[in-house]
Amino acid sequence: MSASPSQQRILPSQQQISREIGELAAAPARGVPQPLLDYPPYRSSLLRHPTKALRHAVPELIERTAPVFGERDIDAVEADLTIQHSGEPLGERMVVTGRVVDADGRPVRGQLVEIWQANAAGRYLHNHDQHHAPIDPNFTGVGRCLTDDDGQYRFITIKPGPYPWRNHDNAWRPAHIHFSLFGRAFTERLVTQMYFPADPLMPYDPISQSITDPAVLARLIARYDHTLSMPETMTGYRWDIVLSGSRRTAMEPEEDQP
Repeated sequence: MSASPSQQRILPSQQQISREIGELAAAPARGVPQPLLDYPPYRSSLLRHPTKALRHAVPELIERTAPVFGERDIDAVEADLTIQHSGEPLGERMVVTGRVVDADGRPVRGQLVEIWQANAAGRYLHNHDQHHAPIDPNFTGVGRCLTDDDGQYRFITIKPGPYPWRNHDNAWRPAHIHFSLFGRAFTERLVTQMYFPADPLMPYDPISQSITDPAVLARLIARYDHTLSMPETMTGYRWDIVLSGSRRTAMEPEEDQP
C-alpha cells in the first residue's frame, strides 16, 4: 500500500538514509560483529531498540518456561514449502540447504531450524502486511526441519520477492528468508536472516547495513550452488550457520535484550 501524502512529507529520503549509512560505515565503531542496536538509519527502531543493560536469566527459570523442544511434533514434509496446498505456488522454486556447525566446524545435530518468508511477489501471509502485491493462495511461507547427523538442514521453497516497508521514502527490503534455530545445544532461540547474492537493494537497506563489518555481513548471504540445482525444477543455494567463534553467524537479539 502506498504511503499517504502526509506520510510522504515526513519520511526521510533514500539519499538521506544512504548518507547516514555511509557516515556510520566510516565511523570508528564500524566493524563490530553484531548489528548496531542504536542505528539511526533504521528509523523504525529508533523508539523500540533495546536501551537497558542485559539481565541474566536464571537457567532453572529458562528450563521451566522455555518452549518444549519435541522432535516428535515435526514431520519431514514441513521442509517442503511448495506442497502445503493443493496447487503450485508461483515463483522461482529453489532448494536452500547448509550445515549448522559450532566454532570448530563440528555438526550441531538434531536442532530445530524454522524459516518464514514473503512470497514471490514480496508479500507475507499476515494481516499486518497490506502491501498491494498479490497473496499466493498456494504459498504460506513457513517451514521447519531438524538438522541431521551431519548438521545439515534442507528446505524446498520459493525465492521471496523484495517489498516496501516505509522506513523512509522508496524503502525496499532485499529478498531474504528469516531463520530461527532452537534445540538441545542452547536454551535461547537464535534468529537471523539469509540474503541472496548480488541483490542490488542491499546497499540501500539499513537493516542489513546495521552490520558494519563487511565480512560479517557477507556471512548472511547465501551462495548459489549449481550442483544443487535440478534440471527443469529448481535452483540451489547453500548457506551454512556457525553458532559460535570468530566466524559466528550474526543473530538478532531477543526483544527484551540490549
